Amino acid sequence: MSNEWTPDPLDAAVVLGDVEAFLARFVAFPSEAARVAVTLWTAHAHAVAAFDSSPRLALLSPEPGSGKTRTLEVLDLLVPDPMHVLNASVAVTFRAVDKHHPTLLLDEVDVVFNARSKDENQELRGLLNAGHRRGAQVPRCVGPNHELKLFDVYAACARAGLGDLPATLMSRSVIIRMRRRAPGEVVQPYRQRVHESEGHDVRAGLAAWITQVSDVLADAWPEMPSGVEDRPQDVWEPLLAIADAAGGSWPVRARAACVELVKVAASGEASLGVRLLGDLRAVFGATDAMSTEAILTELRKMDEAPWSDLRGKPLDPRRLARLLGGYQVSSTKVKVDGRSLQGYRREHLHDSWTRYLTQLPQQAEPPEPVEPSQVRASQPGSTQPQGSGTRTEPGTSTEPVNPLVTCTVPEVPEVPADEQTKPTRTLNLGHLPGRCPSCSFHIEKQGHRDHCPERSAS
Repeated sequence: MSNEWTPDPLDAAVVLGDVEAFLARFVAFPSEAARVAVTLWTAHAHAVAAFDSSPRLALLSPEPGSGKTRTLEVLDLLVPDPMHVLNASVAVTFRAVDKHHPTLLLDEVDVVFNARSKDENQELRGLLNAGHRRGAQVPRCVGPNHELKLFDVYAACARAGLGDLPATLMSRSVIIRMRRRAPGEVVQPYRQRVHESEGHDVRAGLAAWITQVSDVLADAWPEMPSGVEDRPQDVWEPLLAIADAAGGSWPVRARAACVELVKVAASGEASLGVRLLGDLRAVFGATDAMSTEAILTELRKMDEAPWSDLRGKPLDPRRLARLLGGYQVSSTKVKVDGRSLQGYRREHLHDSWTRYLTQLPQQAEPPEPVEPSQVRASQPGSTQPQGSGTRTEPGTSTEPVNPLVTCTVPEVPEVPADEQTKPTRTLNLGHLPGRCPSCSFHIEKQGHRDHCPERSAS
């Protein structure tokens, strides 16, 4: 099968559709937002040199068997120069990145970054933190004369593991909370030797399109959804730039995914101190002052809060003071019901509430399905993909002027219990425009007859 296919500029949205369809055949993602994010991250790995930062992809789950490793295996076929490893020393990693500039696919990172991990693994964490910025370097002494050498460590990186990663890694990541497949979620069995050639064809198409738009991506200033700023903006800006360059429904779908997954990240990354600030705001309500005893009583009443059992002991005045001391909040004498008691005042907490309890981004409008009559191509002869890839000032609308041909990948359908033992073509995307009904591959592409089991049989 040939990997030399070059996409027409008008097929930009279809190129991403191919990537999304290929991923969805083998992985039951927890949501459409997750599937869209992984698709855009795959494209970003081909364009990592065009951006100032590279968002990490964090595939996390509470239990094994949730599709994390399978996602990395499929990404291995789609990303450029994959380096898929279970455990790599810091020396191997920074040398590999400096010399080969691979896409890092790290599995079982929960073992690497747990509390009992070696100091070297903590050094690897620092390397991965720094490596999300273009131009990041790590100094090392090499050779018998211990000469100083600066190793480039900027690279795209996807990580998979159980539980959560260290907070510094989480804040630089698009977080996908994977889960085990439900009985009605059926995917195709993945076999590398069977699907490798097809995956490489999809990768070739994606790489060719990224080459065409690399200059556009380097100059892009995508419009961010309301409330997405600071570190989340750094994480999502490359992905939204790619969606805008693709056009079609991708700009809208990408921003909806951004809003949803930023909320997912915010709900799981709060430290114990930030959790305390949020619960204190709920406890205080409109009250100006509360005694320490009253605060502790109300905190311990919260059903899903940790304050009644912190490592076997309830939150006490000393621990409360220590947690709040980190935010420059200290107890003072307050008057409650005519009595002078030790406690806290609302005005002393207000500054910390304002700084640390940020508002979540507003919900983006859901993408509307594209009617057949609305699908149209750009004007003949156009050599630049439509969208907001050209430079505009931040805050300027980046809505594409002339949408491209688009294909929307549907959610995985529910499968009746008596149908679950049948072949996995229930996740068939072939009904989309231009796709083969047997294998979901684009009929007009070279090599379709070679890899399609039904076509080749005929």
